[in-house]
Amino acid sequence: QVQLVESGGGSVQSGGSLRLSCAASGYTYSRSYMAWFRQASGKEREGVATIDSNGRTSYKDSVKGRFTISRDNAKNTLYLQMNSLKPEDTATYYCAAGIWWSLRQDRYTDWGQGTQVTVSS
Repeated sequence: QVQLVESGGGSVQSGGSLRLSCAASGYTYSRSYMAWFRQASGKEREGVATIDSNGRTSYKDSVKGRFTISRDNAKNTLYLQMNSLKPEDTATYYCAAGIWWSLRQDRYTDWGQGTQVTVSS
C-alpha cells in the first residue's frame, strides 16, 4: 500500500522560507512521477511542481524562481524548497505520486494528508 507523509509546514512571514518533505513507502518510489499540489481555502487544488525519476522538473508560473522541487531516491523522499514566500502561497500542500509528468491532479493516484503553510504579510 502506497503511503505518503508530508512534513515541514508552518507559519512564516512574507519573504521567508520553508522546506517541505514527503516520505514515501509501499511502492517503487525511484521510478515514479512525483508532485506537489496546494489548495487554498475556498479554492481548487492546483499543481505547484512536478519531477520525474530522472529529475526533470516543471513548475506553476507563479512559483518559478522561488520554489525548487527535488527528490532523494535513496531516502524515498520528495522535497519542496520554498523561498521568498508570499501571502498568496498560503495553502495546504500535498505531495502526490502518479503515472505521468504533469501538473494535472488527475494524473496522480496517491496523495498525502497535507501540511499547512501560512504566510503572513
